[in-house]
Amino acid sequence: MIKKNLYQTFTEAITLKKKLLAILVDPDKFRIEQAAEFLRSIPLETTHIFVGGSTVPNGLMEVLVDAFKLCTSRPILIFPGDSSQITDAADGLLFLSLLSGRNPEYLIGQQVQAVSNLRTTSLEVISTGYLLIDGGIESAVAQVTKTSAIPQDNVQQIVDTAKAGMLLGMKLIYLEAGSGATTPVAAEIISEVKKEINVPLIVGGGIRSETQKQVAYEAGADMVVMGTAFERFDP
Repeated sequence: MIKKNLYQTFTEAITLKKKLLAILVDPDKFRIEQAAEFLRSIPLETTHIFVGGSTVPNGLMEVLVDAFKLCTSRPILIFPGDSSQITDAADGLLFLSLLSGRNPEYLIGQQVQAVSNLRTTSLEVISTGYLLIDGGIESAVAQVTKTSAIPQDNVQQIVDTAKAGMLLGMKLIYLEAGSGATTPVAAEIISEVKKEINVPLIVGGGIRSETQKQVAYEAGADMVVMGTAFERFDP
């Protein structure tokens, strides 16, 4: 079956001035049997489901994606912590490169490892420049990748890193404050990055309220990602 072009939904949203909302689910913090109940609890305006985490046991990603597929027609994209989390059960893959860090394993190493599985994949693969921004706590991403987040007061470094990602050919730029962040990505950062890029901008981490979501949208985010606020079904 030919899957619809997911990237086009991002670019069309910009053209139509429509804001996108993704709910991020970490399989390691989720009870599969509550998939249907969980999907009923998320906002009606949710346009995408992201699935992934810093550490996910082998096979669990596919089980969760299959469970969600039974309950929703929303596109499901893998937000992988490493190459082992890739499964064809999803609709698409955010092919992340951690541009904010200098650990080659997450700049290009994991991506090379993934290629053997992607040669015959039916997934839509979307190259994504991923920037970890200081959210007030040491995130799981920082711990696993052994990289440091960019401080929020270093706006120019963030802007330049995002622009470099776009110039390298990244189709999406993702500003991430980290799961459980106490401080979301500042509106000034979102606004300054948006001025410098002409690809869709995703913002996530620490966004728990409608007010915080609207602040990110008004600053220039094309998609907001919320996750921790909906992690209600702990094992």
